[in-house]
Amino acid sequence: MKKKDEIRLESIKAAHKAVKPKSARVEDYLEVISELVAMKGYATTLDVSRYLNVSAPSVTKMLHRLDEGGFLNYEKYQGVKLTSKGKNVADTIRQKHSTLLEFFEILGIEHETANQDAEGIEHHLNPKTIKQLRKFTTHLKSNQKFLESFKSL
Repeated sequence: MKKKDEIRLESIKAAHKAVKPKSARVEDYLEVISELVAMKGYATTLDVSRYLNVSAPSVTKMLHRLDEGGFLNYEKYQGVKLTSKGKNVADTIRQKHSTLLEFFEILGIEHETANQDAEGIEHHLNPKTIKQLRKFTTHLKSNQKFLESFKSL
């Protein structure tokens, strides 16, 4: 029989195998690009650099990788256009963020903190977890008496 510590270590190991560390960064880029395009109609390397707090050469390197991966079309000095594949990833991450933000705010967490927390974990949750969290949040919102009693705790 394994000790609790060994079981916990095996659990951590399994979780790290399941998480793709580079995918969070890719999602961050696609999310920012999508928001910039929605806001301004386009996204430039400099814009992405500012919002992600990353050097312009690093952004250019990542944009080339995302272009090669089929997530966007990138032409030097022309800005960036998301492909349908890139839009799907950006939309999915936006939905995760919205669900988490709404849930945290229902818990009474101030918006700024809730937003930071959502940004921190949105990339690491399984779609099934998000789906259940969305259902739970919808249920909580439909039960105003429960919400009011929770807020008074």
